[in-house]
Amino acid sequence: MDFTVEYYVSAAGRSPVQEFLDALKTSDPDDFAAVLAGLAKLRDRRHHREPLSKALGGGLCELRHVGRLNTRVLWFFMKGRRIVAVHGIRNKGQAIPARDLETARERMRDWLERTDR
Repeated sequence: MDFTVEYYVSAAGRSPVQEFLDALKTSDPDDFAAVLAGLAKLRDRRHHREPLSKALGGGLCELRHVGRLNTRVLWFFMKGRRIVAVHGIRNKGQAIPARDLETARERMRDWLERTDR
């Protein structure tokens, strides 16, 4: 059985991951295609580990794509074989900035509080 991948939607109706992907599609179509393909691969649990994916702790994971800039989509598992993507970033370094980790954790908490588990 496959997993489903969905994007976090705020209480105000914004989808930051979709907005991130839309901007990426315009700025770097090749990386956009690679990240979209990676998100599709997450439907299969064999891709829930390195090199495509990595656990970050506290239930948060990252989808990783290395290109001109490192592109990451942070996500978590939900009951019912669901994956929720909560934050997207691009950076030159290997480390994820603390503010981005906190943003992802806040969105994860918000999603869990507002949805059925």
